[in-house]
Amino acid sequence: MGRVAQCPSTMKILFAYIIVTVLLVLICTEPNQVEAQVEPANPPRYEVKALREIAAELGKKDMNFSENPCNNKSSWFTPPPLHGSRAVNNSTVTCNCSFTNGECHIDGMTLAMNRLSGPIPSYLGNITTLKYLSIENNLFSGTIPPEFGRLVNLENLTLNANYLTGKFPSSLANLSNLKELRISSNNFTGKMPDIFRSWKQLEKLEIQASGFEGPIPSSLALLHNLVELRISDLPGEGSKFPNLKNMNNMYRLMLGGCNISGPIPDYVWEFSRLQILDLSFNNLEGSVSDSESLTKTQYMYLTKNSLTGRIPDWMSIRDSRYQIDLSYNNFSESLQSPSCQENLNLFQSFAGGKDLGSDNCLKNFPCSKDWYSVNINCGGGATTINGVDYEADEDFGGRAKYVPLKETWETSSTGLFWDTTPTSMDFIAQNVSVLRTNNSELYTRARLSPLSLTYYFRCLANGNYTVTLHFAEIVIRDNRSYQSLGRRIFDVYVQEKLELKDFNIKNEAKGVDKAVIRKFKTVVRNKTLTIRFHWAGKGTTAIPRRGTYGPLISAISVDSDIKPPVLSGRNKNMKFIVGAVVSVLCLIFIILGILRWKGYFRCKPSREQVLRGLDLQTGFFTFKQMKAATNNFDAANKIGEGGFGAVYKGVLLDGTIIAVKKLSSKSRQGDREFLNELGMISGLQHLNVVRLYGCCVEGTQLLLVYEFMENNSLAHALFSPTESQLKLDWPTRQKICLGIAKGLTFLHEESSLKIVHRDIKTTNVLLDSDLNAKISDFGLAKFDEEENTHISTRIAGTIGYMAPEYALWGYLTYKADVYSFGIVALEIVAGKNNTKYRPEEDYVCLQDWALVLQQKGNLMELVDLRLGTEFNEEEAIRMAKVALLCTNSSPALRPTMSEVVNMLEGRTLVPELILDPSIFADESRFGAVKDQFNRMQSRSSKTTTITQSSDSTSTVWLGSSSTLVEHQ
Repeated sequence: MGRVAQCPSTMKILFAYIIVTVLLVLICTEPNQVEAQVEPANPPRYEVKALREIAAELGKKDMNFSENPCNNKSSWFTPPPLHGSRAVNNSTVTCNCSFTNGECHIDGMTLAMNRLSGPIPSYLGNITTLKYLSIENNLFSGTIPPEFGRLVNLENLTLNANYLTGKFPSSLANLSNLKELRISSNNFTGKMPDIFRSWKQLEKLEIQASGFEGPIPSSLALLHNLVELRISDLPGEGSKFPNLKNMNNMYRLMLGGCNISGPIPDYVWEFSRLQILDLSFNNLEGSVSDSESLTKTQYMYLTKNSLTGRIPDWMSIRDSRYQIDLSYNNFSESLQSPSCQENLNLFQSFAGGKDLGSDNCLKNFPCSKDWYSVNINCGGGATTINGVDYEADEDFGGRAKYVPLKETWETSSTGLFWDTTPTSMDFIAQNVSVLRTNNSELYTRARLSPLSLTYYFRCLANGNYTVTLHFAEIVIRDNRSYQSLGRRIFDVYVQEKLELKDFNIKNEAKGVDKAVIRKFKTVVRNKTLTIRFHWAGKGTTAIPRRGTYGPLISAISVDSDIKPPVLSGRNKNMKFIVGAVVSVLCLIFIILGILRWKGYFRCKPSREQVLRGLDLQTGFFTFKQMKAATNNFDAANKIGEGGFGAVYKGVLLDGTIIAVKKLSSKSRQGDREFLNELGMISGLQHLNVVRLYGCCVEGTQLLLVYEFMENNSLAHALFSPTESQLKLDWPTRQKICLGIAKGLTFLHEESSLKIVHRDIKTTNVLLDSDLNAKISDFGLAKFDEEENTHISTRIAGTIGYMAPEYALWGYLTYKADVYSFGIVALEIVAGKNNTKYRPEEDYVCLQDWALVLQQKGNLMELVDLRLGTEFNEEEAIRMAKVALLCTNSSPALRPTMSEVVNMLEGRTLVPELILDPSIFADESRFGAVKDQFNRMQSRSSKTTTITQSSDSTSTVWLGSSSTLVEHQ
């Protein structure tokens, strides 16, 4: 001890040695604990400043900026979200501290599912180290900041479900490291940006209902690394199938509602990794490959195209793991008749409107009687409300399922909820809180669909019906949390007419768990009625969880506007008595008919008897209803003057706005045109043909009731005084011209009743609120009997629009309408009236001038000066050439209207045909045509009609009658 005590320095050294050894052991055995004690460096000041400004806008007052946001203990830090995970309200920051100089930089930021509004802060572009940025499910508006082009390290950009507008910044082409881009459900403008060539690292691209218009840019073909591509609901110009040939790693492919035409390329069927294929709601043609080396795609949606040929055998033998939807196509039956499977939807998939031919479970049940009312509790059980029995609709539905449930109704369910794990209850919604609405039994459960849900009613008596749809939002919440940010938006079609666009249950009901009811008038033809609910890509898809979107319907009622016949059951033999009475009456009518045919008596029926006896597929309104709708035909509601009377704007009790055409009591022409228009248009239904709601026949009162056209006629838009003209830009003119062409194609080639209109002109083309063109005024129309090559008829039409063979010789075919269309197309291009425009005395009309310009190779001079330079020159020249081709003096050289549609859409080339303008070369020729009209008029009966058109009015001579009417 003494010796040790004599060496204190030695003891100190030994003690220090022991301490160092212990520390080394601790460091070696617990490295993670030591590392955890090292605080990460603070990010640069400009990044922290950006966080401060974001926090201020978020209203996050609990943020302590004395903390290091890169410290995982700070209030900013939460694990970075993964796309497809359950949605949570978050404001997430992640950092990268692996830089060699020891610095930390913010590399990830999530501001999803907050209430952020206003423009996106441009200062986000200063955080150039960002790799992940998500601001989806907010209320941002305005444009994407061009400063985002500085984020050259960005790999993931998610902007879904905001209200962003404007064009896509070209500066984003700098984001060459981008691997994932999602910009769905916004309000961008213009065509889809053609900047894909800069994003060759891109793996996932989502552009659904973004607001952009087609076509899909060709540069998409450069994205060889894509594994997920979602483009849908792309209006505007269509295109052929995009070139995806080199995208061999494609896992999920959606090209829905993109106006894609032509066949499906063979290479699509060879994508070996493809799990989901959605090509629904396009114009795809051709057949489906029956190759044995097909992809093992689990979910396949080819819904609502124009696919033909037979259904490949491999589709009908796949087990329940695979879901295939072929509904709404034109297939022929397969050699091996498909069995009834819950994973193969063949609803209306066959040519001729058949559902399926050979399998009993998909055949239409025979109708035991005519039904006048059907009520369904969608997704719920049977219940009785106010004495009305609602049938149960408790089938679980499916991702590609046709359910022939009852004699009177069936359902077709289409689509897959993306980004969520499929469950058996995906298609039935259950309320998540107590419902305090009346008749809550109807709203406790509801039927859902991720894409399209159809209720198909059959065995209904033909006639007018009221469709009542019950809605209540029972999934999305209305509270202070992020769940209230959910927006469910979808469309509703009744008889394939769009009745509700961008319908939002929560907004319409002013809250959740509240009922909202919508009623519609419609007409049942062929005993069938279709109600379809469609999701067009809008709204949120992640609130309150991923996969929450799509139409939701609680209950449906379909009721005839007339009471069903009631038969007494007191006498078991009553049906035999009734049969005997009917037989006797039939015999009496036969005898009376023979006597009348022999001329023993003549009895002219009243107009009401005649009209009531017609098998019209429209509704009958009372004169009292019409007086109430038009405020007793108040002059303030008068919107025009037709060939046989005034036209008034009206409003029905259910809020439907209508146009009422009232027959003038002085017009002898009216009865004939009234009957003709009813007979023609009552059986027609097309987007580009004006819809006739019904008529009113009481005593001397004859009225036609049409859908109301908010923007008057095309003539009014083009030729009215400058201060009242619509501003028709070139895309709108292209849309209108194409709409007229499609309407005529329907009348000539697609309708079951082939019709020659005879009076196509700008005053007979009406424009709705969206400036869709609708052909109207069928008073002069004729049925085109297929066994006749032409119809010999008295002349009726409008000078300046009539085909020469018809005007001079009464030779009428559908090519006369083609000629008239050509004149209208010229007027659309030039913005000038054909008969009123004479640039020089040498020219007779606009058409004459256009023919000369074509021969001189200077058709650009034809284009309306009001368009300035804001128009597509290629489309304008194309439309002018098509117009002149249609006005060829030889009907045999004019195209059909379906060919016209293809040429206007750029699918086929316009033949270079030089027309001879000599028929219009001088005034004497034009006068000769007028003289011919007058001679034919004097020889014809009083029903002959010739119309001289002008800018604002047109005068009508009614044969030798002294009646004179002016068209407004």
